[in-house]
Formats: sequence, structure tokens, C-alpha cells
Amino acid sequence: MGKGTNIPVAASAVHAVLAWTTRPGTPDADASALLLTAAERVRDDDDFVFYNQPRHASGAVRHLGKQTAGDAAWDAVEVNLAKVEPGIERIVLCASADGGTFGQMAGLVLRLFEAGTQAELARFEMAATTETAFVSGELYRRGGQWKFRAVGQGYASGLAGLATDFGISVDDPPPAATRPVPPPAATRPVPPPAPAPARPAPGQAILPPPLPTQPAPAAAGSQVRFTKGEERLPVDMRKRLSLRKEQVAVSLRKHGAEGVRARVILVLDASGSMSPLYDKGIVTDVVERMAAVAALLDDDGEMQAWTFASHSARLPDLVLGELPEWLRLHVRVGEISLFGRPSKRKKGLHAAQVDMRMVGIQNEEQKVIADVRTYVRQTPAQDPTLVLFFSDGGVYRNNEIESELRSAVEEPIFWQFVGLGRANYGVLERFDTMPGRRVDNVGFFAVDDIAKVSDAELYDRLLSEFPSWIKAARAAGIL
Repeated sequence: MGKGTNIPVAASAVHAVLAWTTRPGTPDADASALLLTAAERVRDDDDFVFYNQPRHASGAVRHLGKQTAGDAAWDAVEVNLAKVEPGIERIVLCASADGGTFGQMAGLVLRLFEAGTQAELARFEMAATTETAFVSGELYRRGGQWKFRAVGQGYASGLAGLATDFGISVDDPPPAATRPVPPPAATRPVPPPAPAPARPAPGQAILPPPLPTQPAPAAAGSQVRFTKGEERLPVDMRKRLSLRKEQVAVSLRKHGAEGVRARVILVLDASGSMSPLYDKGIVTDVVERMAAVAALLDDDGEMQAWTFASHSARLPDLVLGELPEWLRLHVRVGEISLFGRPSKRKKGLHAAQVDMRMVGIQNEEQKVIADVRTYVRQTPAQDPTLVLFFSDGGVYRNNEIESELRSAVEEPIFWQFVGLGRANYGVLERFDTMPGRRVDNVGFFAVDDIAKVSDAELYDRLLSEFPSWIKAARAAGIL
């Protein structure tokens, strides 16, 4: 097919396969689909089907996943045209380049197969230059019949720019001119020629090999969703986040809490003994791993955060799309002083940063617990609150801490404490066995070296008691 041409589609379900030839330095690509109304907009973010949200609620569209065979690679989307809702007029077939541009990819082609027989219905070979996102084709209704059009429209602003044009919400919209203007024909770069395909035997597919008639579906009931701001993260961080969200979902299913929603609050110990963990980047890694928990449990892609030592200080909210900058600005920034009075704000600190000299060096957990409780009371949420509290021990205000946590029993908060390798966790270790509470609102575990704990183990332990608390709190009328 040529760009802009169309054909009727008689099949009830099709596989749209984006294929390319791999070679050293070739970027990866991800296929996706947008379900549009007659206004050429999505109804909401659920109408975007991609690797982090692989199945549309209607069952009409699903992301089949990536495959390779030799130097051939492809990613595919299945569209069951018989299940498309009446309000949807177009299924836009999209792709985003991961680690480069589409112009660096040889043999870029969109192929349309009948889902049942795998008979090829259409083949559209595409040329690209500096684009990082593509609308390769579209399925659309016309006169009660479905048709396919070869589009080949590139975007220089990546997945965020493409999605924004069709109504997907992102934190910061890209510049208005998202579609690149092609250079004059005389100066337009010529993409590398695609290798001439070998002539196939009758009925044999060229590239890729036929997909299975019934591809393996995503994990049943998966709650992994596209999170606001996620598309702005660096490629490596975005991939880690995607894998970690999957693991969080697995852990929740394992503990019978699939689909649960919660506001997530992070608390970081900044006392003097924590210095080695900050200096080695261990705390930074912990925050990134906890961002995956917030991304899956909390729809707004944000997480509130506190730090504490002698005093408690609220940090700026961690917005998922700004995670790299948040880690740089707010993970133990400033200086601490063992002696002398706290001085004025360190020269050069950003206005939103907390000068750690003002926080001090002692362990006063009860102060930050009280501050978090006050915040939850003053800003009620529809969902329960999960507090992820990290400390290396040295707990000595046992009576004050116990008083705060006992008083918090009637509040919609579960406190998950994680010990980071030292000792003397005091009352935190004993809370599970303490009587006199209607529900157990506190969890605790300690690890010798959290950097060596796998994501699977960490999330399993982190989320093991939270689901039980939710059931007990509901039964007690707390939630």
C-alpha cells in the first residue's frame, strides 16, 4: 500500500504488526493504539492501549507484545472489530521509538493480518527520518463497514506529543508544533533501503512469522496502568518503573488485594547514622522503587513525602514525571552539623529544598508520625493511606511512638515500617504483638542490605500486611 491509500476490511478481528530489521545501534519500538470518537479524541486515558495498559476495558483492543526471530523484530496489537463500542469511530495504530528515531530502523513496515487465519490483508512500508513516534495506520468506520488506511505520520515529540494530540492527559503539554514539517524533497534524508524480501512460498508470511491464533493474554485482571507523567521519564527509568509496577501488581494479587487503591506517603529517616546509606545512593534507589508502588496504587501519579531526624520536615510532593529531578533535589540535600546551632539556609539551595541542618541528627519518629497524622486528617481522601516509613533504627522514644500509633488505630492509615540494617527498632518491632487495638495498623520488617533484596521479595514483604488491615479496618468501620 502507498501512504494515504485505503482498503476495506472484511475480517472480524485483525492483528496490526509493526515490524523492523534489527542491527547494531537500532532502537527498539513499541506498538500502541488509540480509540477515538467522531471528534477524533479519546474519551479518557483508558482509551490508550499500550505496554503499560495492555487491554481495553471493552476487550476490543489489546497489546499482544513484542517478539523476535533472528534479525526480525515486531510488536503487535489485536483489534476485535466486532467488539468495538458504537461510540468509537477510529482505531489509530501508533508506535514510539525507544532509544533513537524511526529513521535509524531498517525495513520498517506495518502489516495487517486476519486474526484467525493469519492471512495478510495489507502491507505498508514506511520511510522515516527524525521521528520518535508514528501513526502508522488506522482502522475506521465508513458506511457501516470497517476500512484500513495507511497513514505514516511522524512526530518529533515522542509518545507524549502524539498522545496529547488525541486527548491523553500529561503533566506538561508538548509545544504546539508537534508534527514535524518535512524538509524540501531535495534535502530530505533518504532512509536506509529496506532489504528486498525473499519471494515466499504460497501462503507463507515474509516478516514476521505468523502470530499464534490465540496469543497469550496479559495476566488475568492486571491492574497495571499508564500513569500520568510516566512518558516523560528517561528510557531506562521508565522501563524499570514498568517492570516494577508489574511486580507490585503480582504481589497485590498474591495477597488478595488486586485492584486496591491507596494514597501513598513516604517517610525517610535523615538522622546522622543514615549518612552512609545516602552517600552510597541506597536511599535514592529506595525512593525510585517506592515510586512504583505509588504509581500503581495512586491514580494521580504523586506521592507525599516527609523526612525527619530531630525534627520533621515535609518535602515537596514527588510527581512521577519529575522523579529524576526530585531525587536530585530532595534526597538528603544540604549539610548536617553535629555541633553548634543551626545556621541560615545553605547558600545555593533551591527554594523548595529542605536544609538538613535544620532537621538535625537525632531520632524523633513520633514527631513525623504526628505530622503525617495531621496531614491525613486535614486532607481526607477517598482511599486509605499507606505510609512507607524507612529507618535504620536507633529508636528510643518508645512511649511517645507507641502513644501516637495507638491513637492512629481509628484513622484510615496503615504504617509499614522498614528497617535498613542497623538495630534497636524498639517499639516498632514489638507492635504486632501488642494487645488493646481494634485492628493491627502497623507492619514491620528489617533487612541487612536492601540493595540486595529483589523487587519481588521487597514488594511481597512491603505489601503483606496492608491487605489484611484493609479488610479488618472495613469490618471495624474505620474505612
